[in-house]
Amino acid sequence: MISFMRSPPPAWSSSPRLVIMAGCAAAGLLLTGCDRKADVAKQPARLVQIETVKLSERRQSITLTGDVQPRVLADLSFRVSGRVTERLVEVGAHVTAGQVLARIDPAEQQADLDSAEAAVSAAESQVKVATSNFNRQQTLLSSGFTTRATFDQAQETLRTAEGSLEAAKAQRDTAKDALTYTELRADADGTITARNIEAGQVAQAAQPVFTLARDGDRDAVIDVYEAALSLKFDDTKVALALLSDPSVTAKGRVREVSPTIDSKSGTVRVKIAIENPPPEMILGSAVSATGFIKPEQRIVLPWSALTATGKTPAVWLVDDSDKSVSLKPITIEDYETGAIVVSSGLKPGDRVVTEGGKLLSVGQKVTFNEETRS
Repeated sequence: MISFMRSPPPAWSSSPRLVIMAGCAAAGLLLTGCDRKADVAKQPARLVQIETVKLSERRQSITLTGDVQPRVLADLSFRVSGRVTERLVEVGAHVTAGQVLARIDPAEQQADLDSAEAAVSAAESQVKVATSNFNRQQTLLSSGFTTRATFDQAQETLRTAEGSLEAAKAQRDTAKDALTYTELRADADGTITARNIEAGQVAQAAQPVFTLARDGDRDAVIDVYEAALSLKFDDTKVALALLSDPSVTAKGRVREVSPTIDSKSGTVRVKIAIENPPPEMILGSAVSATGFIKPEQRIVLPWSALTATGKTPAVWLVDDSDKSVSLKPITIEDYETGAIVVSSGLKPGDRVVTEGGKLLSVGQKVTFNEETRS
């Protein structure tokens, strides 16, 4: 026997009120959206100031500070060891080539020289005796009263004595030089920048005693952050100015860039040769160094044009056809004083609102004076 069962009606069919309410809600949302658009369209056109987007040459510069340092900085030291008896200069003193800076006790070196002088005298006596004996043997040999072997032995003795004399003289010269090494002299004109000894102290050979900054070429030493080195600079020329007196200026040229990065500061040391440094740029003077980056074509807008859509920077873009505005997201390359540099999102010829954009809505009509266009 076959029976037919009637399926139950759907749940919503038993609630016609729910269906009607849902339909009304959807219709309400549509009407609300329409009302908003209508409200924006009905709003009076707002007077704004606009600017036509164009590419402009942007010349950027970077200014860092550093100090003036000598091109050549040399450590001066004694060549022999001894106790320091005199220290004749202080830090900051200007010295000339050959000037005595310090002395050590010369007693040991003087004793060595006296011994070498005595050795020379003894060697000279031996040479005299050997020469006399050689001359006698030479005379006897020519007369046939001596043998050839005796003559050769006298000649060999003379040559040995002459060699000993030469060695003694060389030793004496060495001792004389060692005696002069007890005086420490400047090897060039310059300024003493460091001192490491006091009178009475025992100085070892080759131990740094003074540091001499030689006169002549000067460098401006700057610690540059690593990211700046990746920029494309116009050339190696740098503008230098004295921080204590900016009217004192000079031109510089990048001479040396350190191949390593300082582990503590994360900077790279750059040495800039100062061309014809003015007298005011003395050693240790603080200076500013300005490097110029190659000019680039960029879109630059006043900061007042900047707004946002959500968390993204944007500008109000004017539609030429109906004079309505819309938000245009942009990418900002750099922030400058009173201006922003746009890297993407706009193209030359676009017109953006630069004043009066704070109260605008999407789709709103705007009006502007033709004179405000750039």
